[in-house]
Amino acid sequence: MKKHNYSAGPCILPQEVFEKSAQAILNFNNSGLSILEISHRSKDFVAVMDEARALAIELLGLEGKGYQALFLAGGASLEFIMAPYNLMKEGGKAAYLDSGTWASAAIKEAKLFGDTVVVASSKEENYNHIPKGYEIPSDADYFHCTSNNTIFGTQMKEFPTTDIPVVCDMSSDIFSRVLDFSKFDIIYAGAQKNMGPAGTTLVVIKEEILGKNNRIIPSMLDYTKHIKAESMYNTPPVFPVYASLLTLQWLKNLGGVAAIEKINNAKAALLYGEIDRNPLFKGAAAVEDRSNMNATFLLNDSAHAETFDAMWKAAGISGLPGHRSVGGYRASMYNALPLESVQVLVDVMKELEKNM
Repeated sequence: MKKHNYSAGPCILPQEVFEKSAQAILNFNNSGLSILEISHRSKDFVAVMDEARALAIELLGLEGKGYQALFLAGGASLEFIMAPYNLMKEGGKAAYLDSGTWASAAIKEAKLFGDTVVVASSKEENYNHIPKGYEIPSDADYFHCTSNNTIFGTQMKEFPTTDIPVVCDMSSDIFSRVLDFSKFDIIYAGAQKNMGPAGTTLVVIKEEILGKNNRIIPSMLDYTKHIKAESMYNTPPVFPVYASLLTLQWLKNLGGVAAIEKINNAKAALLYGEIDRNPLFKGAAAVEDRSNMNATFLLNDSAHAETFDAMWKAAGISGLPGHRSVGGYRASMYNALPLESVQVLVDVMKELEKNM
């Protein structure tokens, strides 16, 4: 029976990506070698890396605007360190928006480098909304925000205008909606949500902001060195990069970010519509900040949990339990999750109501 995969990450990927990746593991480009064993310096893989980097820039609408794309290891968590290392001056200052667990983790790392100003936080309300109405200090070296909060199901719908560089962690909603990505100076995202398997991180950088903080940066943490080496400063995560390329190709063939945004809007409208209509359920996040990627919701009466859990599991749904920080349920609707899977969940919710 088909599984409807709502896992928050690593998560669902397009079926054709699985099929092409599986074939490449057996025989990559008819080379007689597996993608898992080829040299990262081989002509075939250099072509993969070059296309993946170029396609990321293209899909974000950043061609010819001074941006470079990197595929690095270490996960988005390493970028919590790399961003301040490359942007914060000695004795400098950075501004951070605290909107969730990963934003808080980024703040913790930035404090190791200098004065870290938290411009606003929703921690006291268990991160159930995106803070608003804050001011960003004009003397900060950069401003950092997290566009989507996977655990709590909130998403930034607007981004502040500021004259200082803007760094954004888009790990859980990159390539899911149309934005003016030129407003951001650094965008980073772990691959395991909308791009590929865990193991690589996309970093998109406006090159002109680098090299200005007069800080001695270890080579492996220096964006400039990685750009110069075209993501080959050390051995890259070959297979995750290849699978990410296949996903980016799938997205382009679908019509790009604008096309997937329409599908994502339809999925979110369907599920949130049922959460709000059905008297057995309630949303966990503020309505105006609800994430199109991660819908968090609760049963109004926990006594129904055993019945509901049995029903969605019987329907072939996987990965629905919420994070312990919120409880309840979390339906992660990343790009590759089809609308049909959301309909299956909605039908189960309706059936529960009917049976009560």
